[in-house]
Amino acid sequence: MNTGSRSTNYRRKRVKLIFNPSSGEAGESPVQLMDVISEMQAWKLIPEAYLVEPGSDLPTVVQEAFEQGMRMFVVCGGDGTIDAVAGALAGRRATLGIIPTGTRNNVAISLGIPADIPAAIAILRTGRRIKLDVGIAACGEIRRPFLEACSVGLFSALFPAADDFQHGNLARLGDFLSTLVASPPAEMHLVLDDKQEIQTLCHVVLVTNMPYIGPHYQAGSAVSFNDGLLDVLLFADLSKLDLLGYAIQTAGGGPEDDRIQRYQVRRVDIDTQPAMPVMADGVALGEGPLRIRVRRHTLAVMAGETALKAAAPSVQA
Repeated sequence: MNTGSRSTNYRRKRVKLIFNPSSGEAGESPVQLMDVISEMQAWKLIPEAYLVEPGSDLPTVVQEAFEQGMRMFVVCGGDGTIDAVAGALAGRRATLGIIPTGTRNNVAISLGIPADIPAAIAILRTGRRIKLDVGIAACGEIRRPFLEACSVGLFSALFPAADDFQHGNLARLGDFLSTLVASPPAEMHLVLDDKQEIQTLCHVVLVTNMPYIGPHYQAGSAVSFNDGLLDVLLFADLSKLDLLGYAIQTAGGGPEDDRIQRYQVRRVDIDTQPAMPVMADGVALGEGPLRIRVRRHTLAVMAGETALKAAAPSVQA
């Protein structure tokens, strides 16, 4: 496909390009950015680029661009950057586009967006706009939207060291192991949809909104991103060693563990004794009682063909 055919029948369109230079291979970001801009221009997409830095306030970046009339936001980065922008766009009359360049790219996999950059950019024009559900987690005074998952317990405690380790910081292995050994189980009390109550001793509760999370683990069905429900996974009968083995096994494509209890809900309240750490899309929310709700069809995104087949026709626009 040549540049001319890509440009045919499209009007020029301004987009906010949020580019994370720390995603992907080190040292490639300047060339990658120019390639992305060139390919977008070939599709008559006119990017206004913002380069993500440590400490960047992405919700403010999104807010300011939206106030200036921007209605399409394209993230070139990994799941963390995508999650932050998605949360800021939820409920707005704007569309999210994704060019996946991260380590896991679970959001892109869930939405049928390829890792090939030109192919991902093509979806910004040739894909379909569908609407996703977004979870809302409230812990203490903190209220945060999440696109992928919210966790309570051991996974939340392990995530900072595990994420650093996966990104090449091998020195964090000691922190990971010491946290794994020291973390106790908790008495967890769950209320599902204000009706069903569950009380059990366990290390982890995971609430997910997307099909794929973590090491490409399929936590929900192909339609979980827009079915109006959240998937609750309760790891009540697994020890810490079981959980570690399970994580390694699922990362390698192993089978599901039938000891995991699964529920589908619109809301869930979780209280633990003692208080356990809470994390939503990789962001720590603190400890203590947690309330989670789903906001149905509140985020518009450009998706690939496999996601279109899964999505209900009523949420395509």
